[in-house]
Amino acid sequence: MSDESAVCSAKGCRDAAVWVLAWNNPKVHTPERRKTWVACEEHREHLSQFLGVRGFLKDVVPLSEWEG
Repeated sequence: MSDESAVCSAKGCRDAAVWVLAWNNPKVHTPERRKTWVACEEHREHLSQFLGVRGFLKDVVPLSEWEG
């Protein structure tokens, strides 16, 4: 995923993403599997909370440092 093409995963948002939210649904995925959402600055906290209350959020990393 390149920094230039990443668009925020929040519904309806078309802003450039600057964060990667790595997550895993333990009922569906093996423990080492990481799915990702990307977020703009405005939606990082909202998306993190959404994943966090479900116990899915594993890591939040700046997009520029992400190595998927």
